[in-house]
Amino acid sequence: MSTPESIDLPELLSARGSVRLPGSKSISNRVLLLAALAEGGTEIRDLLESDDTARMREALGALGVAMTPLGGNAWRLTGAGGAFPVKRAELFLGNAGTAFRSLTAALALCGGDYRLSGVPRMHERPIGDLVDALRQLGADIEYTADAGYPPLHIRPAAIRPGGTVRIRGDVSSQFLTGLLMALPLTGVETAIEVVGELISRPYVEITLAMMERFGVRVERHGWQRFVVPAGCVYRSPGVVYVEGDASSASYFLALGAIGGGPLRVEGVGQDSVQGDVRFADALAQMGARIALGPNWIEASGPENGGLRGIELDCNAIPDAAMTLATAALFAEGPTTLKNIASWRVKETDRIAAMAAELRKLGAVVEEGGDWLRVTPPAALVSPHQGIDTYDDHRIAMCFSLAARGVPVRINEPGCVAKTFPDYFARFAEVTQAVPVIAIDGPSASGKGTIAAKVAAALGWHYLDSGAIYRLTALAAQRAGVAWDDEAGVARIAAGLDAEFGENSIRLSGEEVGDAIRHEAISIGASHVAALPAVRRALLFRQRLFRRAPGLVADGRDMASVVFPDARTKVFLTASVEVRAQRRYKQLIEKGIAASITPLLLDLRERDLRDSQRSVAPLQQSEEAHLLDTTDLSIAQTVAQVLAWSGTAG
Repeated sequence: MSTPESIDLPELLSARGSVRLPGSKSISNRVLLLAALAEGGTEIRDLLESDDTARMREALGALGVAMTPLGGNAWRLTGAGGAFPVKRAELFLGNAGTAFRSLTAALALCGGDYRLSGVPRMHERPIGDLVDALRQLGADIEYTADAGYPPLHIRPAAIRPGGTVRIRGDVSSQFLTGLLMALPLTGVETAIEVVGELISRPYVEITLAMMERFGVRVERHGWQRFVVPAGCVYRSPGVVYVEGDASSASYFLALGAIGGGPLRVEGVGQDSVQGDVRFADALAQMGARIALGPNWIEASGPENGGLRGIELDCNAIPDAAMTLATAALFAEGPTTLKNIASWRVKETDRIAAMAAELRKLGAVVEEGGDWLRVTPPAALVSPHQGIDTYDDHRIAMCFSLAARGVPVRINEPGCVAKTFPDYFARFAEVTQAVPVIAIDGPSASGKGTIAAKVAAALGWHYLDSGAIYRLTALAAQRAGVAWDDEAGVARIAAGLDAEFGENSIRLSGEEVGDAIRHEAISIGASHVAALPAVRRALLFRQRLFRRAPGLVADGRDMASVVFPDARTKVFLTASVEVRAQRRYKQLIEKGIAASITPLLLDLRERDLRDSQRSVAPLQQSEEAHLLDTTDLSIAQTVAQVLAWSGTAG
């Protein structure tokens, strides 16, 4: 299924409501593997349905594990009772780090011939520390490309369990997780010694809790030594419920803190086994009001004033800490996130990526090997090129929060399918966007006059979309860019500095209402309007006019294309004869010679062309109020639009 190249998020006025979280990715993939290795059948409920869990299910199926969907995010797995029945397989695991690392460990101890690969980014994520640990047990693992990185070829080997295995803990906790979950397959007591500081400890706690749920209790001596006892066997607990994803909860909790709230997440709470629930504590340090229950967390904005910047060791919340970086845009003073070295070996180099995208929004960002400092700007800016996501689901979701300050375009938003496929739909359900009144209609229907007066009456912003292409043509001409230079004109369109008032059209602060009516500019407007890249750039540029407290926009496709979620949609019309008379009066008042007959003919031809255009043809939106202004005055029309919008009086 195709996904959009980008999604445009309008500026948000507030956020409140409740969200039921999808299942935890960390728990889902651990439970899938443990159920596959266990004796007996396991029913898994509330399993996360996402790219990462799909890759794990596909791999387990290829290894001979029987799986049956039960509907409603529930699955039944019949465990293999130890080693997988299929002894030769090629597995593609995408960019699912948990699946890749844990399966590498389990398969290395299963006595089969397996090849594991993923997307290019997966092949850049280190796995050498886990391979080194498995080789201490006698595993035969070959790097088929670059040493220390996937893809891998695992061959049958004489495993020598027991004793002590040493593994680094300062790169990724997934290495320790994979080793812990695989060692019960040997049946022999084996100790693990962690070399260096163990990062992301809460994820190891999840691993230990899930292993115990399946009957294997690991002895833990601090965070440096773990002992897997002899004779332990995974046994199905029967039914396992997957908690909501605490990392995904962070976006909505931060949204409640910066958007006023209250905003409640359901499916995870104070009794959670996931360390990322401590993200709520970090928000509280920033001044947010937090309430918790056994299975829910709720966030609201500060009682008085705004959020404040903090300095925080993020070892306990490595994934959720990313959300603090964007929440910091709305805090007073800098926010410093420390102990985040693991960000550099995730789906992308998250420290570098977050820094680059935060700077686009105007923030001052400093970075080091394992830290990031964000100083918010006086006012956020909306980058014309949009926020790049690096095929990283968490970056896409983090930067949705920027919409609390400015409209923002998120590029390649489909990457959220890795953990939260319907994230942006759920985001829209709990946010209140800047309202829009969209007024469409044929040429000379009076939509420009009415829209400008409605905007003036409300004190809202005004967009004259009909002038946008003329302004683009004029700006290109002044910059010496040919109208057929698609890339050049698109760059100008993306950064177009345009302002509209009731009786004013300004380009870069200069009044140009008359200049854009020249015949040469009309011709130029027709040229640039035919360029797809220009149309894409101007679509977002028009959406940037949607700023608080509200926007009134007029055009031909405002309600259907540019602002399909407009609160009020109006389609103005009038008889062609009346429209010709109005256009004639306008021209005469400006001292331009005119004749009714050619104007009438021109309007009829234009109506036909507009209705038959292949791109955004003129048509009344299904939700639009139809208003025939043939016998109405301007004042009467304005009053009716205000009444429909619920803002009259």
